[in-house]
Amino acid sequence: MKIVVIGSGNVATHFALALHSTGNDIVQVYSRNPAHAQVLASQIDAESVDDLSAIAGDAHLYILAIPDDALYEVVTLIPPKKGICVHTSGSVPMDVLKPLSDKIGVIWSPQTFVKYLEMNYSELPLCLEANSEAVLQQLTDTMQAVSKKTYTINSLQRRELHLAAVFANNFVNALNATAQDIAHKHDIPFEILFPIIARTAEKATLGDIWQLQTGPAARGDAQTIANHRKLLASDPEKLQVYDVLTSLIKSHCQCK
Repeated sequence: MKIVVIGSGNVATHFALALHSTGNDIVQVYSRNPAHAQVLASQIDAESVDDLSAIAGDAHLYILAIPDDALYEVVTLIPPKKGICVHTSGSVPMDVLKPLSDKIGVIWSPQTFVKYLEMNYSELPLCLEANSEAVLQQLTDTMQAVSKKTYTINSLQRRELHLAAVFANNFVNALNATAQDIAHKHDIPFEILFPIIARTAEKATLGDIWQLQTGPAARGDAQTIANHRKLLASDPEKLQVYDVLTSLIKSHCQCK
């Protein structure tokens, strides 16, 4: 399949590498930053372009892997295409692509992408949506060569799953970063917490996660909570987060 990748960031990079590795011909990579386009294009034997009007018109698939806010504008700047046009956003409706083609869809993965970190694409969950069964089948056939974990998810489901992914990934990462800040502030090796971080991630795959909740809030340990709040008294932002999460845990666990 001849593919054009519009974007050169984390998602664009991994999708391009994954599709290239399964024998697809990535004919072009677009980025408004020529250097960024060239870096990705050089890895997959593609042409790099920095002008939307120069995007090839004969590709089978156009993947718009760009930030959500930019997507709405870029769609209006690309000449209509005969091929399938998809975006990779978790929260933007599929119909935003209607001006581009009568064959549109979404290829989205609830995964965190960093362009310089290798990934096992065969384990990558891929959520697919299309405006027709024929287009959905083409997307499914193409992406199942990358990963067997493909799911047909509509726009409403994708929006809710994206919200869930923000809790499971972005917020958890921010909390781990906060834990790292606390450890570093007191000259404690953060690696001491590596096993509990790994164990917590493992527990999330074992069933009813609330039933596996531990810690002072789940136990109703008021004295420990009070001690923690004293330690955070000089940092209102962290204290607010601590209080909100403690309340959330209590509401789910102390009735067990």
